[in-house]
Amino acid sequence: LMIRRPPRSTPLYSSAASDVYKRQCTIAPYDPLAVSAEFKLKGPNSTQWFGGDSLGRDIFSRVLIGTRISIIVGLAVIVIGTTLGAVMGIVSAYYGGKVDMILQRIVDALMAFPSLLLAICIMSVLGVSLTNVVIALAITNVPRAARTIRSVALAIASSDYALAATCIGANNFRLMFWHIAPNCVASYLVIATAGLGIAIIAEASLSFLGIGSPEETITWGVMLSRSSLDSFAYAPHIGLFPGAALTLLVFGINMFGDAMRDVLDPRLRRTS
Repeated sequence: LMIRRPPRSTPLYSSAASDVYKRQCTIAPYDPLAVSAEFKLKGPNSTQWFGGDSLGRDIFSRVLIGTRISIIVGLAVIVIGTTLGAVMGIVSAYYGGKVDMILQRIVDALMAFPSLLLAICIMSVLGVSLTNVVIALAITNVPRAARTIRSVALAIASSDYALAATCIGANNFRLMFWHIAPNCVASYLVIATAGLGIAIIAEASLSFLGIGSPEETITWGVMLSRSSLDSFAYAPHIGLFPGAALTLLVFGINMFGDAMRDVLDPRLRRTS
């Protein structure tokens, strides 16, 4: 679909960023940044399926664009945070002793704070940007992955084939990432799929509080941010559709995570 402009009045302002969306976001029926006084707070209709927001921008187009950004942020958070936690868990389980004690104390320190509170503290230091949101949320995902993968790696490190690889002279790196890590993939995938929905909600929460994505970035959290809160009472569609999209996406991801767990866990396969 090519971008089509609705029969609206002259926008209050034009933006260079709007031209970028015209060239790249052809899936959106309208320009998600175009402002119109005519469609300000207008409810859903045949022209704008989800209505207009407090500035007259098309909510349906903004929800579509926000889907892409929210999923990209969620995937980046999970890949970085879960991978870093998995590496910490494998190293901690393999070496044990002082290395295990130091890494686990770091994990304990991170787990001492609620995830959202820790992300808020990190954002207050780093500042508001999409990259900093990914960094802050990735750090909050490290402890869960580290603890879970460590418990799996402990059992694998004491298995017969790991001991046999040690006897034939395999070095530490080969043992950890050739023999132990592949056997942690199932747990890694389950943790990643389960945490993806949480990461998307956390990004929306930070943006809602005004310390997440910048205001000019189109995400569901920004659409639900405090700047639009005053209009919710007499224009509930402003928060209804982004909130419904967020709910459906997280529900679908959680269902997919449950399916992944059922497929990858041999104990569940035996009982089914």
